[in-house]
Amino acid sequence: MNEVILETSNFYVEIPETPFVDREEGGHLKIVSKIKVTDRTELNIEQSIEYELLSEVVGGALKLAMNARGIEIGNINWQEMGNWSVHKSEGIRMHMHIFGRAKAAITQKYGEAVKLPFRETGFYDEFQKLNKGDITVIKKMIARLLEKEKYESLR
Repeated sequence: MNEVILETSNFYVEIPETPFVDREEGGHLKIVSKIKVTDRTELNIEQSIEYELLSEVVGGALKLAMNARGIEIGNINWQEMGNWSVHKSEGIRMHMHIFGRAKAAITQKYGEAVKLPFRETGFYDEFQKLNKGDITVIKKMIARLLEKEKYESLR
């Protein structure tokens, strides 16, 4: 089960149990819609703004936190996906993956596209999720960023 670290009116942020980017290579967070939509075109204006601002806060917090934890993040990648769920009974639910891209990464190399083979390949089997210390710092960074006037609507 994925750990939820933040909830807003329409979304929640979780730590994927099986990340696409290893903790040492920058880490992986995910924003999931609480409302059943397949993509952002189905959001109303308020939901769209909430989704955009939340992605900024979460990406910024991941970068700040992992740098503070000794993993030099050169960039954050935001990626909306859902295609793997197309054949599942629950269908597609809009979500966004947020990847820290560490400059020293070996498997998911900085400056290259994130590799995303199917889970059945075993590619992610050894990847470590963000740990308790990382999560604590990420939450602190989220709280700090939420203090900015720009993000008032997320509080």
